Amino acid sequence: MSNFIVRKAAVLGAGVMGAQIAAHLANAEVPVVLFDLPAKEGDTNGIVAKAIDGLKQLDPSPLATRDRAAAIDAANYGQHLEQLRDCDLIIEAIAEKMEWKDDLYRKIAPFISPGAIIASNTSGLSINRLSEGLPEILRSRFCGIHFFNPPRYMHLVELISTATTDPALLDNLESWLVSRLGKGIVRAPDTPNFVANRVGVFSILAVMHHTARLGLGFDVVDALTGPLIGRPKSATYRTADVVGLDTMAHVIKTMQDTLPGDPWHRHYAVPAWLAALIGKGALGQKTRCGIYRKDGKTIKVLDLAAQDYRDSAGDIAPEVLSILKTKNPSEKFAQLRASEHPQAQFLWAIFRDIFHYVACHLAEIADNARDVDFAMRWGFGWSQGPFEAWQAAGWRTIAGAVQADIAAGMAMSGAPLPAWVFARDGVHAPAGSYSASADALRARSTLPVYRRQIFPERMLGELAAEGTTVWENDGVHLWVLPQIDAEIAIVSVKSKNHTLGRDVIVGLQEAIARAEADYRGLVVWHEAPFALGANLKEVVEAIAAGQFDLLEKYVGEFQNTALRIKYAQVPVVAAVQGMALGGGCEFLMHAAKRVVALESYIGLVEAGVGLIPAGGGCKEFAIRAWQNAAKTGGNDPFEFIQPVFMTIAMASVSKSGAQAKELGFVLDTDRVVFNANELLYIAVREARGMAEAGYTTKLPPRGIKVAGRTGIANCEMMLANMKEGGMISAHDYTVARAAATALCGGEVETGSPVDEAWLLTVERKLFLELLKTEKTRQRIQHTLETGKPLRN
Repeated sequence: MSNFIVRKAAVLGAGVMGAQIAAHLANAEVPVVLFDLPAKEGDTNGIVAKAIDGLKQLDPSPLATRDRAAAIDAANYGQHLEQLRDCDLIIEAIAEKMEWKDDLYRKIAPFISPGAIIASNTSGLSINRLSEGLPEILRSRFCGIHFFNPPRYMHLVELISTATTDPALLDNLESWLVSRLGKGIVRAPDTPNFVANRVGVFSILAVMHHTARLGLGFDVVDALTGPLIGRPKSATYRTADVVGLDTMAHVIKTMQDTLPGDPWHRHYAVPAWLAALIGKGALGQKTRCGIYRKDGKTIKVLDLAAQDYRDSAGDIAPEVLSILKTKNPSEKFAQLRASEHPQAQFLWAIFRDIFHYVACHLAEIADNARDVDFAMRWGFGWSQGPFEAWQAAGWRTIAGAVQADIAAGMAMSGAPLPAWVFARDGVHAPAGSYSASADALRARSTLPVYRRQIFPERMLGELAAEGTTVWENDGVHLWVLPQIDAEIAIVSVKSKNHTLGRDVIVGLQEAIARAEADYRGLVVWHEAPFALGANLKEVVEAIAAGQFDLLEKYVGEFQNTALRIKYAQVPVVAAVQGMALGGGCEFLMHAAKRVVALESYIGLVEAGVGLIPAGGGCKEFAIRAWQNAAKTGGNDPFEFIQPVFMTIAMASVSKSGAQAKELGFVLDTDRVVFNANELLYIAVREARGMAEAGYTTKLPPRGIKVAGRTGIANCEMMLANMKEGGMISAHDYTVARAAATALCGGEVETGSPVDEAWLLTVERKLFLELLKTEKTRQRIQHTLETGKPLRN
């Protein structure tokens, strides 16, 4: 891996996938050339230019920050193939037509440099057959590299080798994809649709089959096949609409054409109703009409019996809902199988048929069961893969039930379960996962890149790395990993959603004290989310009891904890992933260093509940504004306050770790990490490096010159315009003015010198004043009850 560098990449094909793959390469700061056909009119790069512009309009955004689009150069096959000579990685992502790919490969072959990797993003065409379109000298450097849509957010990439692919090349590419692009890799055999699409599309076909058999509505099936069974909210039919009904039909057709001897072949067919929708041009989300359509604010769903759309409801029978709430998976499956309710019968049938399918095809479609389960987790968003779900429910019991249904002619295929199923008690074990082709357990990859993942995503039955507990209370756990670095302590928050209640505040202060006494650094790390701010339930209880003195003391302790993080005698490194909101954002702002996952959503969101940041967030921005003004030779910090004020007033949250830098929550010197599984490893190394470099605590700043009354007045002018335009309410104005006051250092003359204690006092007093208002209390209560902000 150390010698493998992608200095520049090319993506061939500026369609949905090609453009978004280019965007993610740009996110990783890899210069990329995006190719497509020359436009027939106007700018010859018009097709690519339009695709790049389109990236900026998508939500969720494929770009970590809007300016990353500048790293994508537009090119066309007619004029710019010479640019391929500078590219170390070339990814083909054109339409799924073998003859088109063959033709393109012939065109690009003379321009590919020695050592470059050529890879196809095909979702199911034969990689070996595709390699035949290249000169023999290039074939050892060719492979499949199947990203999932959308490439930035979907963790899975399937790598597929040919008979002649250089194994070292594939190892290097896997290592680079894991660490540089943050991906989870499954090595897939060269079989139709590879692993995830093969299993996922069959799962959708099984759902369609049993929907029709039992006469269920599409909306009911989506209610059954979403989060209640550990699948994404889009469930089955909404997912089909999002993917595109024509795309779904194409993938089904691939299976139909390439798997003639498959025991399930008769089910590899596009249902008549789906073909009819496609024939009418109702292709799903991209045509605003498919299985679902939106009439105004009303979601309607296709009703096959009525041959028309009706209001979507998706009602689940209470008795079935009760079964789905059963925590014991063995009991849950037993009850589903025994129930006579059509919804329960449906659920048992779709699980039974997917268990049957993956067992019969494991030897052919994947090296081992772990690859199948990770493919479905990472590529389709399932919380458990099919083998995990089977094993968790009792391997032998489920195997017997599946075999009995096969014998009774109830399954979608009469193929018997393979003999290995009955010779085992499961497929996942601490030593590895079962390979049907090798009839042995396969351990995880030993590539060096995976040593950076101290706590990788675990498979059922796998053991996690163990740390040594140093100290803990009800709020935090202080521990070390001697096998990584015995001199760097780690503190993890234990509360639900890592909210920052009193136990956490006290615990963090104790953890810092112990780190100062016995260790050389401290890392704040736990699974996502990083922290969802203060414990609002505690706040509401104190308000109800009229304990405002207690609340002031709590806010003071919160501020003191932030200061302890900032002025600890050892470096405190915040390892951030997921949401870091409110107080969580303030704590990471005070750390000596931040290591932030790309998918981190960071913000001071207190305005949403009618409050302002009072854990030192406003204070830190006031200090930075003063420091930035001094660097540029000015005395007025308002220029730097203004964008921060709008960010706080609008409760803006970064849409990536990279954008958190733009918003000022994260510094330019902080690390953005693409693979969240590497966060802890990198954070520990950062803490160690700072300690080895002789880390010393900075002295508290003095003579901080603030924007004062003039700054507050400038902010009020912006607020007045927003209120006049109906963009904010009267209480929004009150809250935002309080934020402006805190950021500008209080009601003092512009340029007045203050210290941190003054700024914290201003924050604290304004926070408590807002807590006493009825509208802020309403906002807090509404958020606790609904999880959504209230505009009042």
